[in-house]
Amino acid sequence: MSDSRPGDGERLESLQRETFSYFLHEVNPENGLVADKTAEGWPSSIAAVGLALTAYLVGVDCGFMKRKEAVQRTLAALRFFYSSPQGMENDATGYKGFYYHFLEMKSGRRAWNCELSTIDTTLLLAGMLAAALYFDDDTPEEKEIGKLAEELYCRVDWQWAQNGEPRVSLGWKAESGFLSYKWEGYDEALILYLLGLGSPTHPLPNESYPAWTSTYKWKKVYGHEYLYAGPLFIHQLSHVWVDFKGIQDSYMREKGIDYFENSRRATLIQQQYALRNPQNFSGYCKDCWGTTASDGPGPSTLRIDGIERRFYNYLARGVPYGPDDGTIAPWAAVASLPFAPEIVLPAIEYFDNLNLRINNTYGYKGTFNPTFTDGTGKAPGWVSSYHYGINQGPVVLMIENYRSGSIWKLMRRSPYLLKGLQRAGFSGGWLEAGG
Repeated sequence: MSDSRPGDGERLESLQRETFSYFLHEVNPENGLVADKTAEGWPSSIAAVGLALTAYLVGVDCGFMKRKEAVQRTLAALRFFYSSPQGMENDATGYKGFYYHFLEMKSGRRAWNCELSTIDTTLLLAGMLAAALYFDDDTPEEKEIGKLAEELYCRVDWQWAQNGEPRVSLGWKAESGFLSYKWEGYDEALILYLLGLGSPTHPLPNESYPAWTSTYKWKKVYGHEYLYAGPLFIHQLSHVWVDFKGIQDSYMREKGIDYFENSRRATLIQQQYALRNPQNFSGYCKDCWGTTASDGPGPSTLRIDGIERRFYNYLARGVPYGPDDGTIAPWAAVASLPFAPEIVLPAIEYFDNLNLRINNTYGYKGTFNPTFTDGTGKAPGWVSSYHYGINQGPVVLMIENYRSGSIWKLMRRSPYLLKGLQRAGFSGGWLEAGG
């Protein structure tokens, strides 16, 4: 896709390259695990591994890494997950085909007494399935990638994750069993249900998808009607792998739009919220927006210009109903590039003019907060100390989906995704045009 203004192409290429380098360096090459964030001794996030496995494909296509190196890294990860211990022991790597959210970088064992995560396992699987489709040369290594990815996907017991109910549980712990929460409302679980429905071994039943969509909330905000979710990442994450433009399930057919258009409207609402700036935070403007689950300057409470402000650390921030503490996530704006390039490209230029990439090896750090400053209220103010793998991946991949659509085109070939879409009731567009 052509860029709208001179200089945008170069800016996107350099941002994509810098951001991708996270997946070159913040990884254990022995097992393929990718660090959750750039903090000393921090564990791996399995979602970051799934994003890395997909990003490697873009890296090869864009010349950021050699195909041979990408194959080696991919095989290291797949072999690790295939052979790592699955069981009810509290230090296992996973259970029933699912994996714990955070794993120790060296040992690959469960970290922090965390939950076995249904969504993070799904994002890991999406990366594996994308790699299997891409690495299809007639070599022993690339054949092994396909074999391992399929076996890892097929051993996931999606029905177990329902815990006897229509909707899927968010997770499980060896010590206490299933978490009390089920997936409810529009959220990142869209891809979870699609891959769960597409399984050839332990698929979700037909009724699970409408049971989930029945919890959706349709709202009208700033003149836009849309399927509501506050944090911007929810409107992006499933779209990393799935091209929803022109295809609809029964819910979206009734509303007369598709999930792609829904994400566009959510992006426009983000900008409108920044323009209206109902809480009077510093820095918000038409080119400075992006509220999502992210790092923050808190926890603390400060009195600034006579107003008592409460600041949070990592939190699922959202608009227009909050929570919001003036924290902006540049990566979240970038990841909306395919939906609304006319407002995202100027935002990227604005962030660059704030020097948010200066001395940052991997592109933009997680967040910044112009309100949390020495009192001057000057941007960028407080800046996160860290880069996060789950932020880096969507930047690399959504820039590429904007420019070439390569990940979307690749995943159209997945028989499992196609089956999941069909069982969820999707039709129209590329689904009926043969991909």
